[in-house]
Amino acid sequence: MTPWLRAGPRQPWQSVHALLLLPVALIVVITVVDMQAPTSVHLGPALVIAPAITPSFAGPRTTAAVGGLALAAQTLIGFTHGGIGTMNHIVQIITLAVLTVTLVVYSALRERRQAQLAQVRTVAEAAQHVLMWPLPEQIGPLRIASLYLAAEDEAQIGGDLYAATRCDGAVRVLIGDVRGKGLPAIGEAALLLGAFRESAHRHIPLEELADLLEQSVTRYAADLDPPEEAGERFATALLVEIPDRDPVTRMTSCGHPPPLLLSPGHAVTVPSLHPSPPLGVHSCNSEHTLDVFSFEPGDTLLLYTDGVVEARDARGRFYPLTERAALWTDDAPEALMHHVRRDLLAHAGGRLDDDAALIALHRTTVDRRRHHGRVAGANGFRHG
Repeated sequence: MTPWLRAGPRQPWQSVHALLLLPVALIVVITVVDMQAPTSVHLGPALVIAPAITPSFAGPRTTAAVGGLALAAQTLIGFTHGGIGTMNHIVQIITLAVLTVTLVVYSALRERRQAQLAQVRTVAEAAQHVLMWPLPEQIGPLRIASLYLAAEDEAQIGGDLYAATRCDGAVRVLIGDVRGKGLPAIGEAALLLGAFRESAHRHIPLEELADLLEQSVTRYAADLDPPEEAGERFATALLVEIPDRDPVTRMTSCGHPPPLLLSPGHAVTVPSLHPSPPLGVHSCNSEHTLDVFSFEPGDTLLLYTDGVVEARDARGRFYPLTERAALWTDDAPEALMHHVRRDLLAHAGGRLDDDAALIALHRTTVDRRRHHGRVAGANGFRHG
């Protein structure tokens, strides 16, 4: 065995064996004390403690073994105190046997539930990798880090989405937020990601790309939404195009929050944005607007969904992303995501009410860029 394996953490079976000493020791101590105590003192009923605590760390077989040991101890106590034929000892033995059977059944059901939960987690992780392809660490002149926090218990994915791809000397990025939670939201997120991956590499303006995403959401709603929910399915989206050699960056928003531009020296700028309605919201004035801003080498562009800025603390205050991001403008994307994750969860008390997604895009010099010709995905104010 290699040294690093010997120095590693304890294996689960070792922990179970160590914990098993507690109920066994309880049985031994209770039995010895009861046998030495006067006949007027009855400690046998306390034997139920041993099998009762065993399911907290062991499975049904171990629970049954501990229960059997407790029954044997109760029988031994009965012989010591005048025989097991007395009504008092018979009642104690029957009670202990019924309790042991109940605990074994409970432990078996809990073990089955844990196995099902583990399978669900495995499927969720697989679905996340299929739906939300991991973003590369670098694409074009950009270093990238992302963060996804699902609001649903035991979930790995939700209604937020993000993706990035190369397109003719530029990088195109999508971040979006589908209304709702659960499987319907995941289905629409998959639809948007598929539409983006299919169309983003085409040489069309961002406004036309937004039109194609709008058509996909509209078709999806028309085909799957029941009549009573017409118009209730929509998604916000932000499309960003970052040229390799030109600092002038383009973006189109469909009801999505504007990004934050982090510059060295704790400076945070909110680029001017003229959003159109969210995708799937029918409006006669739904033309998509192209906005531009300067994204210089050394800056970091922070994209996020509203689950981040709408996270509340115990006093109902929203998470101040702009103020907090100003503290970490000089950090690398990975460190920035680490700080935001820890700070956001601390602000929300460890649990979010809505899915939250962030992408940090740090622009390096053109000479250091590495091109990745694949799609990847997983959803002015100045400070300082």
